[in-house]
Amino acid sequence: MSAEAPYATLSPDVVLAAVEATGLWSDGRQLTLNSYENRVFQVGLEDGGFVVAKFYRPGRWTDEAIAEEHAFALELVAAELPVVAPMAFGGETLLRHAGFRYAVYPRRGGRAPSLESPDQLEWLGRLLARMHAVGAREPFRERAVLDRASMIDGPARAALASHLLPAHLADAYREAVTRVDDAVANRFEAVGPVRRIRLHGDCHPGNVLWTDAGPHFVDLDDARMGPAVQDLWMLASDEAMVDALLEGYGQFRDFDPAELALVPALRAMRQVHYAGWIAERWHDPAFPAAFPFAGEPRWWEQHIADLHDAADAL
Repeated sequence: MSAEAPYATLSPDVVLAAVEATGLWSDGRQLTLNSYENRVFQVGLEDGGFVVAKFYRPGRWTDEAIAEEHAFALELVAAELPVVAPMAFGGETLLRHAGFRYAVYPRRGGRAPSLESPDQLEWLGRLLARMHAVGAREPFRERAVLDRASMIDGPARAALASHLLPAHLADAYREAVTRVDDAVANRFEAVGPVRRIRLHGDCHPGNVLWTDAGPHFVDLDDARMGPAVQDLWMLASDEAMVDALLEGYGQFRDFDPAELALVPALRAMRQVHYAGWIAERWHDPAFPAAFPFAGEPRWWEQHIADLHDAADAL
């Protein structure tokens, strides 16, 4: 398995064999789902159903960190929360086949939530509050923390080390990131201590699926420790939407309103992380195909301008 092309040997036959190694019988149907950090496939079963097989990117998470993700998902399910958790085979959820680590999930379909609906936002707020009540029981010990080191420093170093960032823009990029980092640090200091709990971590609308029975949450791959507002801000783009989310949230858990002042900082951190993530993963053939704009100097010029705007806003 090559570090430059970690999924080069993950052929359709390997995917089917991995699913069948669990004792499930595939009917040969296979669909690649939208995922870049990992590889995720929907696989048809002989009984007419489907499962989803997720193959973890080599080297990203330790076995212990993945086990914490799985345990958290199962803890949420035990609390009767609509979270899609991995299936266990022989008591194990983290599986291995042909050099890959993977997990198998039940397929749960759905549509995107209607975030313009106050009722749906309140519903999501109630569920997130219950999720956070579970997340506050104990900390993660193996998984990452949402902080400047993981969201700014590491990604910025990856961008600066990449050939994607044009050499003539390196100093400008470094200056913009430094401004963002300083502004984020000042904002966190101004807000003061906030409680860090176990989070979904990447709770954007694409990770919430809605059915006639209501919403369910998928993909806890970025679960980590951080402030509760991290799981809220990507679902709300204006004050009315925030109010609707918090209306529901407050029915099950107290929310510290001081955390709302962290949203611009969290947004800026995500901007830095996004560019660094693409730069770090560019050797994966899926990334140039999915993010061709990152190979153009004008995109980095705009990214630098956006970082200055974020620093100014902070």
